[in-house]
Amino acid sequence: MDNKSTREGFGDEILELGIDSRIVALTADLGSSLKLNNFKKAFPERYFNVGVAEQNMASISAGLALEGMIPFMTSFVAFSPYRNFDQIRTSIAYSNANVKICSSHAGLSVGEDGATHQALEDISMMRSLPNMIVLVPADYEEARRIVKAAYNYEGPVYIRLGREKFSVITKNRKFKIGKADVLRKGKNITIIACGIMVGKALDAAELLEKKGIDVEVINSPSIKPFDSETLLKSIRKTGYLVSCEEHQICGGLGSVVSEVLVKNYPIPMEFIGVNDSFGESGSSEEVLKKYGLTVEHIVKTVLKLKS
Repeated sequence: MDNKSTREGFGDEILELGIDSRIVALTADLGSSLKLNNFKKAFPERYFNVGVAEQNMASISAGLALEGMIPFMTSFVAFSPYRNFDQIRTSIAYSNANVKICSSHAGLSVGEDGATHQALEDISMMRSLPNMIVLVPADYEEARRIVKAAYNYEGPVYIRLGREKFSVITKNRKFKIGKADVLRKGKNITIIACGIMVGKALDAAELLEKKGIDVEVINSPSIKPFDSETLLKSIRKTGYLVSCEEHQICGGLGSVVSEVLVKNYPIPMEFIGVNDSFGESGSSEEVLKKYGLTVEHIVKTVLKLKS
């Protein structure tokens, strides 16, 4: 399969799900970027561009959900949930409205868009909301499975999508809300990752194997609810843990994992993510390298932890 983005997985899956007349797609002037053009052509009566009005989009989506529709509300992360968090909190989460918040261009990998659009705090924001499910696909195929799972789930869901295209690593895998997936078994150290960092974790594990370190790699697409059982089973075997995410370390996957560890099984742990910093303009590769979100940095971190 050619390299594809998770936002493309969203666009392809919502098109298939559109046979359900309850599904409505909303966008704040970014329908093309969220890959909704085919949905718009197939179901024009259920496609709404509200313009640059993200707060209104959230309120409209909540109203539609409370009337029995299944709204998929789309934008860039920098605009939703950043610009409309008040409406998401009060109109969607508090009401437990059946709205699917699908936001693209997350993380540093949007590169040249710069610091204002390199959304790095959204997992922290959204997982703090009662009733909110938070999901981060690792690739195109998992994005499709996640969108379908969100459709079948009754309640608000946040799906974090990306612009960058990369290879599929979860082909023929299954997805269930609240479950992690062990992609590679190992006995010396556990790496848990989400989003684009899952592929990098697998590549790092291959390099570390050549150095005599047997790495177990866990893909954690479900940030909330989180699969503590799979994590604890792994770390009780390996005794060491590294978390990897394209997000601020504060409040993201690493924070979720450390909360589980401190309550149940404290072990040596390192965090890979953005460390209390905004991003900056540059190519995706340049920016990810500067902030340490690379295969090489994962290898270095594991070797340091195991030394």
